[in-house]
Amino acid sequence: MGSEREDFNLTGPLHLTTIDWKNVDHRRSIAASLVQGVYMLERDRQEKRQEPQALAPPWWKFFHFKLISQLLDDADSSIFGAIFEFNPSSSNCIQGMDESPRYVIAFRGTITKGDALSRDLQLDLHFLQNGLHRTSRFEIAMRAVRNLVAAVGNSTIWLAGHSLGSAMAMLAGKHMAKIGVVLEAFLFNPPFFSPPIERIKDKKVKHGIRIASSLITAGLAVATKSNHHSNRAENPFVALSAWMPSLFVNPADHICSEYIGYFEHRKKMEEIGAGGIERLATQHSLGGLFMSAIGKHSEEPLHLIPSANLLINSTPSRDFKEAHGIHQWWRSDLHLDAKRYKY
Repeated sequence: MGSEREDFNLTGPLHLTTIDWKNVDHRRSIAASLVQGVYMLERDRQEKRQEPQALAPPWWKFFHFKLISQLLDDADSSIFGAIFEFNPSSSNCIQGMDESPRYVIAFRGTITKGDALSRDLQLDLHFLQNGLHRTSRFEIAMRAVRNLVAAVGNSTIWLAGHSLGSAMAMLAGKHMAKIGVVLEAFLFNPPFFSPPIERIKDKKVKHGIRIASSLITAGLAVATKSNHHSNRAENPFVALSAWMPSLFVNPADHICSEYIGYFEHRKKMEEIGAGGIERLATQHSLGGLFMSAIGKHSEEPLHLIPSANLLINSTPSRDFKEAHGIHQWWRSDLHLDAKRYKY
């Protein structure tokens, strides 16, 4: 048997007996549950649990989804993603059907137990080196996204992921958005690799560091001419602006909390009349500009996105494990501070 946290009947959002797809809390809870379903698919594989002992199915069946495909890593055959199809047998307990997805492609994060750990840590390292897009796991994920979009269109497909899985979903969403395919995305605890500026308590010091960083970044961008585009349509960062992924972050989770400062700083720079500088700075990283300055190509960091719905969990967390965990995102008593940022 699995742990209590793995059992849907003990820790899942059982309060959602009636689903309203127009309710943002319901949409968030279901997306998070499907991601948890992917975690449990891998744990069932590791523990050799099959139905009726398998713990994964309730995480999607409760919401009238069925599993149509599992995404397997080619290096260790671990399950890192899944494609779910919404297939309600009755609409008696479902409202707002026109807002529901037809398919959800979900990705789990790093699993710290079992034989998937080694491969997951390799992927984490690739992310830190800004090389997730060069991994075979991402190629498998991207192929699944492209094939599904080609088969059914993009208006009813959701992307969802947690931690490393949210990085996979974000990268896939960015790739599709650049070719004009906008997919709704639910990104839980998306990693943002940078110095932990957000953890500085003194707001003036924190804001001063961010202003200095913006000035240096914008200056280097001008010096290296990396920002020169003949028009807005040719600017890949501007091309992404129509994509509005939902980022679910916890201030106590240093892995994702920098998104809070990233977007708040852009707003403050606009307020003090330095919006132009920040709009240039926010498209680049110091590391990438340095590589360009010495003649080496560098991919843009994954966390650089122009637009987002930022949802901050203001509910106190007992520790880092809780702050970074997927379980927080389907709680019925969650206190969220929602902000919309449009580039």
